[in-house]
Amino acid sequence: MFAIPAVAQTASSGFSFQDLIAGPLPMFVLIGALFYLLILRPQQQRARDHLRAVKAVKRGDNVVLSNGMIGKVVRVEEEEVGIEVAQGVTVKVIKDMIHLVRSRGDPAPANDAKSKKS
Repeated sequence: MFAIPAVAQTASSGFSFQDLIAGPLPMFVLIGALFYLLILRPQQQRARDHLRAVKAVKRGDNVVLSNGMIGKVVRVEEEEVGIEVAQGVTVKVIKDMIHLVRSRGDPAPANDAKSKKS
């Protein structure tokens, strides 16, 4: 009983295309543009840079794996790399699991035993 008058009232009010353009459409376009510029585009750039760094990994680079292990690349293959995590301990890792590629020239930390003078 109540639905019939409500339908009759909405049908008589009329909704035009101009109301859509003047109202919510510009707001949705603006929100979509901000979402792309603030979230999607930077994420795509980071993913592209990471892919370039992983493809350019070479023997002698220091890498950080996704689980936090740090090692030195001793062998590079098509899809895998050999990483020395300790003296004489080499593990085979899929290239996609490399989180960060450090170059050979990274300085040693200040608390490293090599940098202390005894």
